[in-house]
Amino acid sequence: MKQQNQAPEDANRKPSVAETKNDTTSKTDGEYSIKRRETLAEVPGLRVRLLTLLEGQNVPWHYHNEITDTFFCRRGPMHILTRSPDATHSLYDGDMLAVSPGTPHFVEASSAAGCDFMIIQGVGKYDYVPVKD
Repeated sequence: MKQQNQAPEDANRKPSVAETKNDTTSKTDGEYSIKRRETLAEVPGLRVRLLTLLEGQNVPWHYHNEITDTFFCRRGPMHILTRSPDATHSLYDGDMLAVSPGTPHFVEASSAAGCDFMIIQGVGKYDYVPVKD
């Protein structure tokens, strides 16, 4: 049942910041494609994003010069591989991992269902430095 005082949809409504930053098809941050990336907040030196990886998708090996990547697994499992030190971190729903600046890392879904995670990137100037496999 429709409420009487509902405002009609505005055909000229501008999308929210989150809607405009929701990127499901284009390649960014090093030219890789993933199911979903949505920027929740971004200010100089800090950003918060939601990412979804399908089975077989990944965030390729890379590092950041200044920022720490802090991963919060919303739906897993997922793997974060690091070099220097070499390690494989398995994250499950609710788990968190921080990857320090200068540490090469690789992110992948570790099940057929894929994974969803939030990443906080900061504090410092964002960069994406690819690393060869």
